[in-house]
Amino acid sequence: MSTRAGREFAAADGVTLVYDDSGPSGGLPPVVLVHGHPFNRSMWRPQAAALVAAGHRVITADLRGYGDSGVVPGRTLFLDFADDIAALLDHLGIGKAVIGGLSMGGQIAMEFHRSYPDRVAALVLADTSPVAETEDGKAFRNRLADRLLAEGMDGYAREVIDRMMAPYNVTALPDVAAQVLEMMRTTAPEGAAAALRGRAERPDYRESLAGAVVPVLIVVGADDGYTPVADAQAMHGLIPDAELVVVEGAGHLPNLERPEAFNDALIGFLDSP
Repeated sequence: MSTRAGREFAAADGVTLVYDDSGPSGGLPPVVLVHGHPFNRSMWRPQAAALVAAGHRVITADLRGYGDSGVVPGRTLFLDFADDIAALLDHLGIGKAVIGGLSMGGQIAMEFHRSYPDRVAALVLADTSPVAETEDGKAFRNRLADRLLAEGMDGYAREVIDRMMAPYNVTALPDVAAQVLEMMRTTAPEGAAAALRGRAERPDYRESLAGAVVPVLIVVGADDGYTPVADAQAMHGLIPDAELVVVEGAGHLPNLERPEAFNDALIGFLDSP
């Protein structure tokens, strides 16, 4: 296994972004995995290991404001995140890639598909929704941004752990729960708040998804309380020939709660003719 890990590059506005790049170059299109909120690229470690073992090149980056990347206050639009992914692909000399994401990361993947359709070889959308934010949702995200700036991440992390993971897995998988809590608690409040304000302004992706001409995999945890199976089924209905996989025994983070099932679905999709 070749590993090009923990590298840095500067986005167009000078923000430093940190990424991991593992697996063989050449051959199959690389797989870019976009983390959710308020996490970082380490959430994809089980998938990166399995994909590399299966012969795929995998790129995971900390979004601006998250993980080891530069903290950006104010408001970060999803187009800003998508532009960063395009800049990273340019930096690596990659034309097309499989773009996958979970939750907010899935919405950023949809934004990338909307803005850079010719650079998408396939889409992987996990535990996410293409619908634009409601007025109530906009107010909630902006209030939450204010709260994180005022209070920090710890109280929020403790409140949402039972929704980020299925409650039974918080108990049954203490090491995973500890990892999820650590990612949330160590996220910079300024970066998380900026993303929340941008997320409140996201467009509706249903039209662009309905026009997708690339393979699409939709994955959802059977017990996801944020984006339930019904949301995944509705998205599946929009996209001709999309594949839908429901991961049993998982909530909003099936890639961490049931990594073997998630990896089987992902690799099966990528390796299908």
